[in-house]
Amino acid sequence: MNRLAGVTSPYLLQHAENPVDWWPWEPEAFEEARRRDVPVLLSVGYSACHWCHVMARESFEDPEAAAYLNAHFVSVKVDREERPDVDAVYMEAVQAATGQGGWPMTVFLTPDAEPFYFGTYFPPEARYGMPSFRQVLEGVHAAWSDRREEVGEVAGRIVGELSSRSLALGGGDGARPPGEEELHAALLALTRDYDTARGGFGGAPKFPPSMVLEFLLRHHARTGSEGALQMASDTCEAMARGGLYDQLGGGFARYSVDRRWVVPHFEKMLYDNALLLRVYAHLWRATGSGLARRVALETADFLLRELRTPEGGFASALDADSEVPGGAEGAGGAGGPGGGHGRHAEGAYYVWTPAQLREVLGEEDARLAAGYFGVTEEGTFEESASVLQLPGEGLTDADRIASIRKRLTEARASRPRPGRDDKVVAAWNGLAIAALAETGAYFDRPDLVEAATAAADLLVRVHMGGTGRLARTSRDGTAGANAGVLEDYADVAEGFLALASVTGEGVWVTFAGLLLDTVLRHFRDEDGALYDTADDGERLIRRPQDPTDEATPSGWSAAAGALLSYAAYTGSAEHRSAAEQALGVVRALAPRVPRHTGWGLAVAEAALDGPREVAVIGPRDDPATAALHRTALLGTAPGTVVAVGEPGAAEPPLLRDRPLVDGRPAAYVCRHFTCDAPVTDPEALAARLGGSSGPRE
Repeated sequence: MNRLAGVTSPYLLQHAENPVDWWPWEPEAFEEARRRDVPVLLSVGYSACHWCHVMARESFEDPEAAAYLNAHFVSVKVDREERPDVDAVYMEAVQAATGQGGWPMTVFLTPDAEPFYFGTYFPPEARYGMPSFRQVLEGVHAAWSDRREEVGEVAGRIVGELSSRSLALGGGDGARPPGEEELHAALLALTRDYDTARGGFGGAPKFPPSMVLEFLLRHHARTGSEGALQMASDTCEAMARGGLYDQLGGGFARYSVDRRWVVPHFEKMLYDNALLLRVYAHLWRATGSGLARRVALETADFLLRELRTPEGGFASALDADSEVPGGAEGAGGAGGPGGGHGRHAEGAYYVWTPAQLREVLGEEDARLAAGYFGVTEEGTFEESASVLQLPGEGLTDADRIASIRKRLTEARASRPRPGRDDKVVAAWNGLAIAALAETGAYFDRPDLVEAATAAADLLVRVHMGGTGRLARTSRDGTAGANAGVLEDYADVAEGFLALASVTGEGVWVTFAGLLLDTVLRHFRDEDGALYDTADDGERLIRRPQDPTDEATPSGWSAAAGALLSYAAYTGSAEHRSAAEQALGVVRALAPRVPRHTGWGLAVAEAALDGPREVAVIGPRDDPATAALHRTALLGTAPGTVVAVGEPGAAEPPLLRDRPLVDGRPAAYVCRHFTCDAPVTDPEALAARLGGSSGPRE
């Protein structure tokens, strides 16, 4: 066992028995490199990363490669999900130097942590136009030994270039959120990039555009744009019918390797599923779509069944790879494609051949299932296996389809399961809390609201520890040593505020306020610009700062959204001003790169609309109070903030001085510092919020 044996990250623990003498990211590793006068190999990856596993098997488990590494380098392994700050700084250098990035990320550093040579995956033998890993190691060692001055110059130049990239966008008193013109320009730019035949944006690989979809739904709600709604609806349907969505177990894979959503990269991430769960729930709220309802509930059930931890949080991911059992018939029998005992393959848990269908279902049902799920002899994946899809309407016999699904699901459960990274990441749990709370409220699923509440309790008890500061991760109920970054504070605050709107428990607004006060004190400079790390945290070669939304909302845009909602709950001018300043960067970026500012655009829609503030006052056990509360939650007006409380409630401040109306529960709707007359009728409330007051199927 090497030095990783004592860490908590499941990804690092996968490398604890490597012959490589790995160090975790810590000052002692760089002191050792300085003492030995050798460079540092920084290897960054994550548990569900397919090519990270490949490089580990090919190189880090190879005794000869490990011996060379141990002799000439200090090797540092980083879990990018645990240390997104380290990942961000060096990924920026990799992308600047090579024009691309990805994981595993391989960077060579001086003992002062300055980068001078970069790459991603390197094969054990030279191929694909890439040098072998051994050739890279030998080249770097030679440069370090023979051309040290040149190495130092390269490292100094790179650090200088990175240090000059700090953003002033959005800073200053003159910063303003995007207005009608900028939001319309962003919509037009998205329309030009929209795939009208297959949904989504751009070509292969195609990622689920969850945050852009939220913007489109909010834009439709505010403006009535049918084009925005059509893009959102068609994309959601294409993803749900494709191989990106697990047609048996629910939940979404990370992305599609093709532009038709057929073949996914099979890893399943908590953040993708939390964001998409919220999108499909909001699509149902806007349209009543039966498909959106089914996918939302199946995805919520997937989160509870597959990712929930014993402590009440949600695990980070399921691997793309799983073991392929040997000795199975054809393409792997009911166990999966391929053969070879102990071999791991991407997608082995999920794909099917016609022979496997026959083995489980018999000839007649197998033939029907093959047509329904798009399983062919040629296959859509490796070794003539197929990824399950819903290419058309297929069978109309719901009972028969349910029986087929049940039998296939039971058979799949006997296959070796993908590994699970069970660390709890604060930010991603915040996203899950928001999605589960709202979905539970929409579909009368109190178990989902209870799961959201349990996750929030874990974050307060373990990650916050009674303070306004957050630990980034926990595992087995114990907080990790890594400090939370901006996205942790912002997404957890977002989750707490969504939970408050559903449960009526004002304590969640209080906890959100603690986190957002920390954002204002430690993540924001004097001009209002935001940074990904706190000003009193560990010093890296550059303080990371990125306002663009990628796989998750950027900390910058997520903070803007949480600050905006908190200001609506409390009337805080300071938080409202900070939100508007933060949205200045969206004003600058969105018309040019709307696909990378989706959540920022969604928040800007809320700011432009108000957001509307709804205070529901009435006895908790009164059905009239519940009807008004549900109607408020179903309102589609962008970013609507909902508080519910007993008469005389004082917290959150949105509830203050709101009496009953003629002794009846009432709802007060305010917008842009102006309040309408209170209403007692759910239909009247729905008219003010763009939603529905009645039940939907």
